[in-house]
Amino acid sequence: MNAPRAWLIWTIGVLAYLVAVAQRTSFGVSGLEATERFHASAAAISFFTVLQLLVYAGLQIPVGLLVDRFGSRAMIASGAVLMGLGQLQLAYADAVPAGVLGRVLVGAGDAMTFVSVIRLVPIWFAPARVPLVTQLTGMSGQLGQLISVVPFALVLHSAGWNTAFLALSSLSALAVVLVLALLRDVPPGHPPRENAQGLRATGVTLARAWKQPGTRLGLWCHFTVQFSGNVFAMSWGYPFLVSAQGLNPATVSALMGLFVVTSILVGPLFGTFVARHPMRRSAMVLLITAATALAWAAVLLLPSKAPLWLLALLVIALAIGGPGSMIGFDFARTFNPSHRIGTATGIVNVGGFVAALLTIYLVGLILDILHTSGFSGGELYGLASFRIALSVQFLFLLVGTVLILMTRRKVRRQMAAQGVHVPPLLVSLANQRRRRVELRRERLAKQRSSTP
Repeated sequence: MNAPRAWLIWTIGVLAYLVAVAQRTSFGVSGLEATERFHASAAAISFFTVLQLLVYAGLQIPVGLLVDRFGSRAMIASGAVLMGLGQLQLAYADAVPAGVLGRVLVGAGDAMTFVSVIRLVPIWFAPARVPLVTQLTGMSGQLGQLISVVPFALVLHSAGWNTAFLALSSLSALAVVLVLALLRDVPPGHPPRENAQGLRATGVTLARAWKQPGTRLGLWCHFTVQFSGNVFAMSWGYPFLVSAQGLNPATVSALMGLFVVTSILVGPLFGTFVARHPMRRSAMVLLITAATALAWAAVLLLPSKAPLWLLALLVIALAIGGPGSMIGFDFARTFNPSHRIGTATGIVNVGGFVAALLTIYLVGLILDILHTSGFSGGELYGLASFRIALSVQFLFLLVGTVLILMTRRKVRRQMAAQGVHVPPLLVSLANQRRRRVELRRERLAKQRSSTP
């Protein structure tokens, strides 16, 4: 593994992922414009993102199998082509069915990108570097959201719908060129991929990846900590902040920028934590889950609009969930052999996006029901309606937490059978504190014995 070459390959993969994230989150910024352009209800607008995420989540396992078979280069390039076509379609769409078709293509192309980029990391980098490089991958990709929040939003509001989405389509064309010209699947001298498997062998690979409790633990970790940030960034965050909280678009763009910056800053910290404390990965996930629930409760339980500082804390808590969800992929890597990593990663990546698409749809449905019933007083995106609709997230946070705890028990039983015992967190902290005290006493004793 040549280090400069590895970082070049990683950079090209991350650029493609960055473009994919920009395509994925662009519709969340244009939600109000889409409502006007397509003359659509809240449920119809949420359907754009729900169907996009449904396609994304539904393709994760097939993409995982395909990337194990055909390699990352072919899959990333194909995904960029589909996303470019999808944004081109959306640029000229003026009816809901045409717009939905564009988002379906974006979702399909997006689905091919992240799993393929993540698969490059353990192939091109030494195992000790993989957790940090994985976090850097997710962190760098989030810059794509910054593209949708700042330059795309500016072009959308100044030059209009067509120009903005055509610009995003051109970014995908650039990604295709870079990937085909510079990206390679494996380092020189790396063993070639195995011959294509038949359907039966493919089914066996999928079944073995799913039966591994570590894969399922990664899935539920991803399910629990990732979805709320996606709901906020991809669909309902912008309308909630503008229409319900009364913020101007410039302030909302700044908060969305804070979301991206927080993800970038926190990612390396999580990567370092996972590398140093691999037995405490699920504890970190549960801590992030609690922070997310507390942040939403603080904002939604207020009788009036939330102050800006509290909304900023909410954004920070949601942004932490993105890097936190990357811990799920580390479970997939450490509990599966190398030839099954793509498949296991695809399984894990389903979790957060399934939770996100269900939440996005339910929020839109509840908003429409409250509007039709007269509860919202004729204001579709009113604060009182959003309080009720966004509370559905607590259900998913609770379900995810229970499933993490249940699956973690199975993982630890499996590890115990292999001779690896994980003490309870409080016991481990007490042992560490006791060792520090003993070490301090030993140092003092040595200092006294050496003193004449």
